[in-house]
Amino acid sequence: MNQNAELLDTIHAELNEQQRAAARHGLGPLLIVAGAGTGKTTTLAHRVAHLIATDVDPGRILLLTFTRRAAAEMLRRVEAILRQMQQLQCEHRGKPMRLTSRKIWGGTFHAIATRLLRQHGKLIGLEQEFTILDRGDSEDLMHVVRAELELAKTGKRFPLKGTCLAIYSRCVNSQMRLERVLERAFPWCAEHADPLKELFKAYVDRKERQISLDYDDLLLFWNSLAAEPSCAQVLREKFDYVLVDEYQDTNVLQSQTLKHLCPDGQGLNVVGDDAQSIYSFRSATVRNILDFPKQFPGTTIVKLEENYRSTQPILDATNHVIAHAAERHTKNLWSSRSAGPRPSIVSCIDEDEQTDFVIDTILAHRESGTQLQQQAVLFRASHHSLALEIELARRNIPFHKYGGLNFIETAHVKDLMAFLRLAENPRDVVSAMRVLVLLPGIGQIKARQLANMLAEANWSFKAWDDYTPPSAAASDWPAFVTLMKVLASRSSKNRQVTADVHQVRKFYAPLLEQKYDHAQSRLRDLEQLEVVASRFSDRTSFLTEITLDPPSSTQELSDDTHLDEDFLILSTIHSAKGLEWDSVFVLHAADGNIPSDMAVKTNEEIEEERRLLYVALTRAKNRLFVCHPHRYYFHGRYRGDAHSFSQLTRFLPEDVQQHFDRIIAGGEIETDDADDAVSDVTTADIRDGIKRMLA
Repeated sequence: MNQNAELLDTIHAELNEQQRAAARHGLGPLLIVAGAGTGKTTTLAHRVAHLIATDVDPGRILLLTFTRRAAAEMLRRVEAILRQMQQLQCEHRGKPMRLTSRKIWGGTFHAIATRLLRQHGKLIGLEQEFTILDRGDSEDLMHVVRAELELAKTGKRFPLKGTCLAIYSRCVNSQMRLERVLERAFPWCAEHADPLKELFKAYVDRKERQISLDYDDLLLFWNSLAAEPSCAQVLREKFDYVLVDEYQDTNVLQSQTLKHLCPDGQGLNVVGDDAQSIYSFRSATVRNILDFPKQFPGTTIVKLEENYRSTQPILDATNHVIAHAAERHTKNLWSSRSAGPRPSIVSCIDEDEQTDFVIDTILAHRESGTQLQQQAVLFRASHHSLALEIELARRNIPFHKYGGLNFIETAHVKDLMAFLRLAENPRDVVSAMRVLVLLPGIGQIKARQLANMLAEANWSFKAWDDYTPPSAAASDWPAFVTLMKVLASRSSKNRQVTADVHQVRKFYAPLLEQKYDHAQSRLRDLEQLEVVASRFSDRTSFLTEITLDPPSSTQELSDDTHLDEDFLILSTIHSAKGLEWDSVFVLHAADGNIPSDMAVKTNEEIEEERRLLYVALTRAKNRLFVCHPHRYYFHGRYRGDAHSFSQLTRFLPEDVQQHFDRIIAGGEIETDDADDAVSDVTTADIRDGIKRMLA
């Protein structure tokens, strides 16, 4: 123990004082308030390594994150620290310690919930073979139930499936009653409260019958498991320490679950930044991190304030932006990098001038040695970049845009996954309907009849042997039924995942070519998915992993290099969180855009919009430009001269502007004495001209 303490002193020497305090904390509840760019991942990794080095069993450590990649990176860093300790041990005493992070329970909330429910779900009557619906599948199932209840035939504008699921999800994750959710977030749907209750009840019953859980169910069932006295102790005894990354992004349900796991906060360590809480649309609440010390009396609060990302001039500006927040954990970020240009507020005549300024400046940076990939253009809403995208394409400047569809949400990938899900769970009516309508001549009505046949036959695919398909499907039907029977006959624990994907891909390829454009590109996507399947030992884990944490594009599936030598980054602010670039350009910093005119109904919404701008500004390492177009044209059927003038975002008041340079898009710097310039024309000359015109 003492030997380990000496080694830890050496390892922790690279940390600053606050990071060291967090890493070496004891058993009591710990809140690490980690400002942007202050090394929270490093701190949390050292915290985990410290626990393992001080004899905490890694199998009794639970590490919760919001993405699989974040969990993998955290565990990679922990392992590197432990290897460093082992190396030092060898150098000093010649006898290495056996330190490893392999047994740590690390993963996303949804992944850990799935793992625990597979192990202990039987305690609440949940079958181990449950399947998981992704967001798209959940919407489709909601649509099926909505259609069965004929809610679209009321003569009124009833919410579509996506809105219905969003309302349902908000109720579950915020633990609010439907009426309050409708009042606060979906007021136009308030008149449909009663039919929505009917719809949600039927949706819940349908999931129960087909033994499937959606994303919200995973958290809800885990919370219920942890809350049940007879089950709670089973879960509590599994973990000595529970560590949570990005705690400001948790919702009420997740907070409740953590409370059940650690009732008195002993062993609970959370890391986050209230100033970066921007996901209320996913039911995240900033109250969790603000109220943590109240929920767990005796909490130790460690503030990380030394910033390793941005220059001090940028931090001076961002500190003053967030200082106007109504409520926060006060901190003042600072950097040893005191030099660097001040951030700029760029005044533009209109969106076209904003576009020209951004592109010209980016290209100038490129010529001076800053790659396109080291520069990013950020915006509040995806459509805010459309004019910029058009001009980038015209000038042949490559770019990648983030904030769109995930790979798993593309139609051809969802089709292939549906075959596997149906084989895994024949009760999955959404997957059944999706694969059946792919066959020529089979529409929604016939697909529904075939799904009913499957149910009547106790979910055996032999029920389809005697079915006479439409003539258009005559050649495909026998091969389809054979495929489903073969897939279903294999245990979900079989090690032939690649073979399963390959068989589905070969059958599905001709159907894909008939149904979709860009068929060759889509087929290559499926080939990459087959390669990914080889990493999994069984079909269940493959379906679970791809559903819970899908890649955002095929670029995450392969090692192919980009065709372009370099490319610019375009991103919504939400998608940019956690990332950093040398130079950052923020578009449309005008009231109505930032904050969005759709998010100013309450003080809570306005405060989140302030935090959103703060997140955008703190992505910059060396250069920051905030663009404000003064004139916005009204785009109707024809473009005319009708326009309105905008106000600079309310989140940059005069005291904050003092920490920015003010420049005009043409390149001139605005100065306070600009009005002192002498002109040859006076007001008297102008008025004389008016008199002559009217004479």
